Amino acid sequence: MKKIILTLFFFIFSSITNAQEKVVYLDISYLLSQSEVGKYVNSKLKKINDKNIEEFKKVELNIKSSEENLLKQKNILKKEDYEKKLSNLKIKYKSYKDQRKKKNDELTQLRNKAGNEILNHINEILAKYSKNKSISLVIEKKNVVIGKSDLDVTSDVLSLLDEKIKKIDLN
Repeated sequence: MKKIILTLFFFIFSSITNAQEKVVYLDISYLLSQSEVGKYVNSKLKKINDKNIEEFKKVELNIKSSEENLLKQKNILKKEDYEKKLSNLKIKYKSYKDQRKKKNDELTQLRNKAGNEILNHINEILAKYSKNKSISLVIEKKNVVIGKSDLDVTSDVLSLLDEKIKKIDLN
């Protein structure tokens, strides 16, 4: 009998405690892609990536034409000359691969830096928002299986983020 009363007391007490706590959820990826600053960053990163791809295509075509020319000259050239040109072509290709990797790494660093800066602003906004609205816990939407739509504060935070920051420096 004591166990039943103790169990009932525990459930009643925990439900009262839970009723006082306010929990909401937030879609971070939506904020990063749909906020004004997120759209700005994504467009700038896309321009940089497109420029890099254009440069890479030019170098690839150059290397490919050099390779085709070398293959055409294979029977005409002396073995030493052919191997020397082939070695130079391999060096050129390795340099291209290194440059491509470097550019991709730089783009990834820019993306991470910009994302972290946006997330810092979101954290500041969430801290103030949760304090003003007496929110105890904010959960990322991807971790929520099901929840009331009125617990989703993404649109509120999005408007606050758009008011706070429009652009960030990518350099």
